[in-house]
Amino acid sequence: MEIVWLGHSCFRIRGKEATIVTDPFDKTLGYPLRKPTASIVTVSHNHPQHSFVDSVAGDPRVVSRPGEYDIANVFINGIAAYHDNEKGAVRGKNTVFFMEIDEVKVCHLGDIGHVPTSEQIEQMSGVDILMVPVGGVSTINAAAAAETIGLLEPKLVIPMHYKTDVVKMELEPLEHFIKVMGLKEVISQPKLNITKSNLPLEIKVLVLDYRREGVPEPGKAG
Repeated sequence: MEIVWLGHSCFRIRGKEATIVTDPFDKTLGYPLRKPTASIVTVSHNHPQHSFVDSVAGDPRVVSRPGEYDIANVFINGIAAYHDNEKGAVRGKNTVFFMEIDEVKVCHLGDIGHVPTSEQIEQMSGVDILMVPVGGVSTINAAAAAETIGLLEPKLVIPMHYKTDVVKMELEPLEHFIKVMGLKEVISQPKLNITKSNLPLEIKVLVLDYRREGVPEPGKAG
């Protein structure tokens, strides 16, 4: 399986039989739009920075609600959650997607705004790779992300939805999360190639770099 971060909460997950794109965004974020091709698109909530399905090629099947789905040998469980810590009273609902691809269990928390409940934790049990928002403001912050990681105990943690040099919205930077997790240094890489057999034995934080997938750095010619 190959995982590439396209920016914000958007990843391209390419398995043997299907390619998934999560939370596709529009141009308002500042990240480049790349028109990735996918067979499945997951949408955590209805917002242009998370639900811009028109940016994805390939006539994908769109999954945007809680429930169980089996598409192209990919099992998906959409888990109902909230976009805030007030049971949706402020920002509404959010769907967490727990996916099993090539025997690897991937959980994309979307724009979750609270530490998952015990019932939700049970539904995410056994997660191998956790994609977690860490930028606060409109999602959980670094401290809540760290608490969530402690409850779920994934093998790999990929932070998302944080302030970068191109994102235009106000969010906390990745450094806050790195500090809370007690990490001295995290080196980013352009993509992740992973199988069930080579998952780490202990929790590891992995930072993916959106700029290394054929896109020039801001201010440089492409």
